[in-house]
Amino acid sequence: MKVVDVAHGEKIPDEILKALTDENVEKWAYNAAFERICLSEYLRRKYPLYHHSYSIYEDTVGDYLDPHGWKCTMTWAAYMGLPMSLKAVGEVLGLEEQKLDEGKALIKYFGSGNNPDYLVKWEMFKKYNKRDVEVETAIQQRLKKFPVPDFVWEEYWLDQEINDRGIAIDKDFVESAIYIDELSRIDLETKMKTITGIENPNSVYQLLEWLEKYGYAPDSLDKSNVTELLKTVKDPVKSVLEIRQQLAKTSVKKYRAMQKALCADSRARGMFQFYGANRTGREAGRLIQLQNLPQNHIDALAETRELIKYGSHDEVKLFCDDIPDTLSQLIRTAFVPRPGYKFIVADFAAIEARVIAWLANEKWRMDAFADGKDIYCESASRIFGVPVIKHGVNGHLRQKGKVAELACGYGGSVGAMEAMGGADIPETELKQIVSDWREASPNIVKLWWDVDRCITETVKYKINTKTNGIKFSYQSGMLFIKLPSGRSLCYIKPKIGENRFGGECVTYMGMNAAKKWERIESYGPKFVENIVQAIARDLLFHAMKNLSYCFIVAHIHDEMIIECSKRMSVDEVCTQMAQTPDWARGLLLRADGYECEFYKKD
Repeated sequence: MKVVDVAHGEKIPDEILKALTDENVEKWAYNAAFERICLSEYLRRKYPLYHHSYSIYEDTVGDYLDPHGWKCTMTWAAYMGLPMSLKAVGEVLGLEEQKLDEGKALIKYFGSGNNPDYLVKWEMFKKYNKRDVEVETAIQQRLKKFPVPDFVWEEYWLDQEINDRGIAIDKDFVESAIYIDELSRIDLETKMKTITGIENPNSVYQLLEWLEKYGYAPDSLDKSNVTELLKTVKDPVKSVLEIRQQLAKTSVKKYRAMQKALCADSRARGMFQFYGANRTGREAGRLIQLQNLPQNHIDALAETRELIKYGSHDEVKLFCDDIPDTLSQLIRTAFVPRPGYKFIVADFAAIEARVIAWLANEKWRMDAFADGKDIYCESASRIFGVPVIKHGVNGHLRQKGKVAELACGYGGSVGAMEAMGGADIPETELKQIVSDWREASPNIVKLWWDVDRCITETVKYKINTKTNGIKFSYQSGMLFIKLPSGRSLCYIKPKIGENRFGGECVTYMGMNAAKKWERIESYGPKFVENIVQAIARDLLFHAMKNLSYCFIVAHIHDEMIIECSKRMSVDEVCTQMAQTPDWARGLLLRADGYECEFYKKD
């Protein structure tokens, strides 16, 4: 292995330059997107004769090396259920050569412009980079028995094209939103100071002390506590807590993230992490995090957006009762198509409900989808034993059917019902709804426990099992769940453990919610959730491949945003999106869409 020190006059050999710009030469890197984009910029500056971008479509935005010649070791690690950090992967795999810990400090040092000990630290930096490549190579060697399928690499390349393309942001609107937010916060803080007399309106300690004077002593001022208090308190406490809620809005952080992410052409790029959720293979958000944007419920959305963009602070105050909430609801609208174009936004209808019904062969559900019926109404009808029609007879029961559908599909009970919007329903009724939902969906319940049995037998006896078109196998200390698409989910070091009820359960090593690598307990319904969401992910990528001739600029959960000419039809997009792949015959897909001049939730 040779290190080329370009900072001290060494030249990159011609054969390397040619290889970097030849899509037929396979290049590997850990987090290859970073390497590819940085090299694109370096070649553009230093070797313009070698640099050339790819142009799959005439209107492709971006000037980067073609991703089709690149593969990513981090993606491979994620596909195998491993952590996404190079250091963590090396540790989990027990590699002889580990990533050097000095790297972060050295990167910070050379980014700060410091000079003392420059040459000594530079030699250490070169050693650090060389070691990274050695660790990456060792990971490839360790995983070579379990290659990533070719069709997944095709999905990776499509993801890279979308990331390179980026999505346009209305820079003027974003700047106005930040300015209005700053003035609004000053107003709110001044108002709170006037009412309470406290010096720092953002101090939880000072506000708790003030509340005690009025006989209130909450444990904290988190969102749930403040919401609960507001149900009973009166002014001035009510007004102060409402101001507290407004000040707690973090919408401006999204706008500032947009500012940081903007490229020179006012597009934000690199917002999607391929295989970011390695338990399902779904994408994760980066930079601006489109996956958790607030919804918009403002009636005059376009007019309010214009007011924020062009209006004065006094005009905004006159027409908007809650400025932080208004700014929060307008975040989506900062994403815009290029002049002369429009957005088509399309998403799958009830995708997880359709997938689990298909997997379990729950016939009444399949029939409901085939007949175009509302699944929440149909579910409520089965639970309560009466006809339920949206905005019609027994229409009030639809909401309970919706809560049940969202909560019960993966084994959820009363707690899940409360979390999904059933907090106002009495607990005894919630228990009955859960019981009735399960009785109405016996094949889904059977699917949970068939999957549980298969996985338990596979892990316990190291044998192959299958059920409902899903195959389970054990190899080299790993559990593999093969999906109908041909893609596999991988669980590291599975073993039989004991759950909190004293029964058997399967555990495996993985990243927990706190991003810590540890042993995780699971069971049938939870594995079914992974499987269903993984299949939904495969269907989205199938749809994006079908629509790859379009200019896809973003995708959020089960939705995609296409920037297109005003001639393109929403129906054309939805028809293509709803095409069922060969591996999912019998699955009834439907896509709904709309067009807009800025991104929004229809």
